[in-house]
Amino acid sequence: MQTLKHYYTGILLLLFFSCNVSPKAINYGDDGCYFCKMTIVDKVHAAEIVTKKGKIYKFDASECMIHFMKEFDTSEIKLYLSNNYTAPESLIDATKSTFLISKNIPSPMGAYLSVFKTEEDAKKIQSEKGGTLYTWNQLLAHLKN
Repeated sequence: MQTLKHYYTGILLLLFFSCNVSPKAINYGDDGCYFCKMTIVDKVHAAEIVTKKGKIYKFDASECMIHFMKEFDTSEIKLYLSNNYTAPESLIDATKSTFLISKNIPSPMGAYLSVFKTEEDAKKIQSEKGGTLYTWNQLLAHLKN
């Protein structure tokens, strides 16, 4: 009976660890953008989607991630992640972030879109570089037009 219990415990652990839904580090210079197919090299503007099943989609810019969402069943998405402008290579929850579109901060695909973990950080850069701030939902509405 004890052997059978260990067997089922092992299967449960295997299932738990094989269905890991978490971000995966972007390998800059090697990974390609799922949307535009460019190599991801910009450590400030990259983004990533993680599905509920754990599939990873990497993007060279947040705008590529957003354009990708137009052709994907978003009910399958667990995490929307973007690099934090003030901490390059650091993926943050895009849905809770503040976005800045400023012509003074180029992004890989030309949307001039940068992402900040806090509104305070975004306002500080906005005061230096100009531009318009958006929440996640405001940005999605803005980019639909």
